[in-house]
Amino acid sequence: MGRQHGTGQDRGQDGEGPGERPGERSGKRDGNPDRPRAIVIGGGIGGLTAALALHRQGVPVRVHERADSLEPVGAGLALAPNALRSLDRLGVGGRLRALATPHPAVGLRHPSGRWLARTSTPVFEAYFGDTIAAVARADVIDTLLDALPEDTVRTGSPAALVTPGSAAEPAVVRTADGEEEAGLVVAADGIRSATRTALFPRHPGPRYSGFTTWRTIVAPGRLPAAAGEVWGRGRLAGIVPLADGRVYVYGAALAPAGERAADGDERAELLRRYGDWCAPVPQLFALAEPDRVLRHDVWDLAEPLPAHHLGRVALLGDAAHAMCPFQGQGACQAIEDAVVLASLLGPGTDPVTALPGYTAARLPRTTAVVAGSRRIGDLVALRSPAAALLRDTALTLAGLLPARALLSRSAPTYNWQPPTLGGAG
Repeated sequence: MGRQHGTGQDRGQDGEGPGERPGERSGKRDGNPDRPRAIVIGGGIGGLTAALALHRQGVPVRVHERADSLEPVGAGLALAPNALRSLDRLGVGGRLRALATPHPAVGLRHPSGRWLARTSTPVFEAYFGDTIAAVARADVIDTLLDALPEDTVRTGSPAALVTPGSAAEPAVVRTADGEEEAGLVVAADGIRSATRTALFPRHPGPRYSGFTTWRTIVAPGRLPAAAGEVWGRGRLAGIVPLADGRVYVYGAALAPAGERAADGDERAELLRRYGDWCAPVPQLFALAEPDRVLRHDVWDLAEPLPAHHLGRVALLGDAAHAMCPFQGQGACQAIEDAVVLASLLGPGTDPVTALPGYTAARLPRTTAVVAGSRRIGDLVALRSPAAALLRDTALTLAGLLPARALLSRSAPTYNWQPPTLGGAG
């Protein structure tokens, strides 16, 4: 499950040095007293990756994050080969691979524990030339922050687009310090993006998928033998081993939008829904700290935007193509966005002429990934015993195919190659 909700949060607010603005990280300065050429709205994974990619291109950049600090959240993240290659372009892929916990096999099971399909990690890596790195979201945020100049990210600093700019005029963003001009604005302000609404007011916006999700990280003492997902009727659970003996566990189930546990205890709700499933699903959910179980409804942009840019503004991540989490590609596609966007920009490049290329590169691909994630969700959503039996039978038969035949279905997503960055950052 990829990251689908809220800001990327993962680091406490640093102490402020003399003369610093509130929320600004102390330390290195770029020596440029001018306003940043690029402004990023949103300090999640997509926004921070965009900032790093622009920095690598030599573009001065400032990130405005409305949250007061980048606090840890109880979620993990699966970085697929397409995202890892993008992070390699930024010089941080190796660090994240080193933080990942290898596990010999992953697969899909029935709630009884019967395997429907599975593959080994070595076979996966041989086919795609890379792994899926399962890491805590906190580690991804820290890695990106550490690679940025210390004064890049400003927390406790909400920002809103005033005007998207044009070939003749800069974009204007309103921040706590007043209105700021920018040659480029990257809107990474999430699924409820105010920037997207301002640019495309006639777009219907996100649609409820029918699913709610729970996510948490537990420390069971020893890693479970099985990793992967368990599919039931209208619901699933996932197990992702992380570093240091921790395990990222999640659930997704059909539920009315806005519904919450009647007693306010989401851990208890997980045990009510999954308590009779195969080990170690209920055992891991039972280890969760109740106040660290995150529950969010899943919304996606079922109708694609007409473009991922307007004027001097580029939409990125959930703001551009929010998707269901069933392919684990939400954050991965935001990372791709960031590298593609930066590859089109550099010192002396006019964003107005470059951004149509960003839309041309990203809109078809992300539209396909959004649709693919929804199709998988439709399979999970099957609730009648007959329909679920047909689905499980088909998955079991598919699991009997050679591994190469199974893995080829993911090739269009995982085999994507990022562009080369040629900046002077």
